[in-house]
Amino acid sequence: MPIFKSSSLGTYIIQVTTAFAALLLLAIFALLLQNEWQAWNIGLTLVIVSLALAMFIAHFKHRILTSFERALLHIEAVKVEDYNQYAKSEFSQGVTADFHHELAQLSAKMQSHKSQYDQHALLLYQLIDQLDTPMMVFNQKQKLTYANSAFSVLYEQPWQMFRLASPKLLGLKHVDGAWQLPDKQGQWHVSQSEFIDGGERHQLLVFTNIDSAIRASQLNAWQQIIRVMSHEIRNSLTPVSSLAESLADKFAESREKHALAVISERCHHLQDFVNRYSSLSQQLNLQLHVIDTKLFAQRLQGLFTGYNLSCSVESTSLWADATFIEQVLINLIKNGFEAEARSVQVHFNEAKNKSVIHIIDDGTGVANTDNLFVPLFTTKQQGQGIGLTFCRNIIEQHGGTIELTNNVQQPGMTATLLLPLKL
Repeated sequence: MPIFKSSSLGTYIIQVTTAFAALLLLAIFALLLQNEWQAWNIGLTLVIVSLALAMFIAHFKHRILTSFERALLHIEAVKVEDYNQYAKSEFSQGVTADFHHELAQLSAKMQSHKSQYDQHALLLYQLIDQLDTPMMVFNQKQKLTYANSAFSVLYEQPWQMFRLASPKLLGLKHVDGAWQLPDKQGQWHVSQSEFIDGGERHQLLVFTNIDSAIRASQLNAWQQIIRVMSHEIRNSLTPVSSLAESLADKFAESREKHALAVISERCHHLQDFVNRYSSLSQQLNLQLHVIDTKLFAQRLQGLFTGYNLSCSVESTSLWADATFIEQVLINLIKNGFEAEARSVQVHFNEAKNKSVIHIIDDGTGVANTDNLFVPLFTTKQQGQGIGLTFCRNIIEQHGGTIELTNNVQQPGMTATLLLPLKL
C-alpha cells in the first residue's frame, strides 16, 4: 500500500519532498541540540535551511513538470493539426528526452499522413469540378460547403449563392436512409457517400439525370443494332450494286438498263441511309465561340427566302458552334413548314444565365410528343426519324437542353432551346 496518495504528479512531488525535508530538519534540530547550540541559533539555522529546502523543492517540481507541460503544448498543437510546433525536452538525455523524441517523430509521421490526405482531398475536389453531373458536399452540421459548376443545372444559380445552406433549403429530404429531391423526383436520382476532410465527416451527394441515363442506354442499344445491320447491309449491297452496274453495260435495251440503274441507285440510297443512322450519337468536335445573334438571325432569314419566317432578337450573342447550331435551327424551322405552318417565329433572348431560343410555328402539331426524340420514329410520310435525335445530340453536347411542346392557345408547336451563356 503506497505511503503517499495523490491525484496529481505535482502534489505527489510536494508530498514526498516535503516529507524528506521535514526528516532532514528534524535530524538537523537533533544534531544542533546535541552540540548544545543556543535556541536562537538553532531557530535561525532551521529557518535558513527551510528556505533553502523550499527553493530546492520548487525548482525540483518545476524541472519535472516543465517537461510534461511542454509535451502537453505539443499534443495540443497536434490536436489542431499544427505539426510545425515541437516541444524541447528539459533534459538532453534519459527517458524524458526519449519521450520528446518519440513525440516529435509521431508528429512528423502525422504531418506526412495529413499531406497525403490533403492531396487526395484536393484530387477529389478537382474530380468533382471536372464532372458534368451535379455534386454537393455537406459538412457534419448539414451545411453546404462545396458543389461543382453543374449545380446550376438543378438550381439555375452558382452554388456560392447557397453556401452553408441546409438540405431543407435546397429542397432535399432524407427518407428511409436516402436523399430525395421531391420537386424533381422523376428526373433525378440521388446517391450518397461519406468522407473525412479536416477532421470532420462530410457527405457527398451525386445527382444522376435519369432521363439522360435512359437516353444514353437507348442510344447505345440503337447504335449496336445499327452497327450489326450496317455490316450485314453493306456486305449485301456492295456486290448487288456492282453486279447491277456491270449488267447495265451489257444490255442494249433501255428498259433493262433503266431497271438496273434503279437497283444501283436504291443500293446507294440504302447505304447512305445506314451511314446517316450510324452517326446518331457520335461525339462532335465542337468549335465554340461567341456568335453575333443579329447577324445569325439575318443569315437564317436569308436561308428561308420565300417563307414566312420572322426573327426577334433580344440578346446580343450566343456561345455555340455556329455550324451545328445553325443546322439545328434549320431542321426545326423546316419541320415547322413541313407541318403545314404558314409562319414560323424565332425568338432569341436570355433568362437565368441561359441563352433561350424559341421556334414557334402554327402548323398541325404532333399528337404524341413523347416519341419525338426516339430514333427511327417519324410523323412524316417520307421521314427517316433522324433529324430531331441528331438535333438533341448537338444541343446536349453544347451543355444545353431541347424541348418540343404543342402550343396551348393556338395550333402548332414550340421548340425551346436552352444553352449556357459560356461553358
